[in-house]
Amino acid sequence: MAHYALIMLLAGLGIPVLAALNAALGVRIGSPSAAATVLFVMAFLTAATVMFVTGPQALGKVVAAPRHLLLAGVLIAFYVLSITYVAPHFGVGNAVFFVLLGQLISTALIDHFGLFGARVTPIDATRALGIGLMAAGVFVTQKV
Repeated sequence: MAHYALIMLLAGLGIPVLAALNAALGVRIGSPSAAATVLFVMAFLTAATVMFVTGPQALGKVVAAPRHLLLAGVLIAFYVLSITYVAPHFGVGNAVFFVLLGQLISTALIDHFGLFGARVTPIDATRALGIGLMAAGVFVTQKV
């Protein structure tokens, strides 16, 4: 289990770096959408390389997957486009603060209702307090 935590910690460390790098690219080339497109081309090449190394046969199963699962691609595009546009004007820290706040809310709801096959973890008083403390902690980091 520790390796899962480490992988996700590294992914979490990368999100603000991604935001800052892509926002800077968007400013430098004068187009947040062009910067996002470059990011997705690089992401596609990386993901395709990993897929071809680890098992390309899984790609054939996509046609049988429920269509709503493909919404993830739209959501990541929205995130990248919005952070690339907003971060230079609002600050990377402020932008990521609201992303984290949104993640806390969304995660709690997904787990509470077991959406998309997630393990059900009800929002009880202890969990609500923990989520509130996390949100407060993120808020404090931006106000200090």
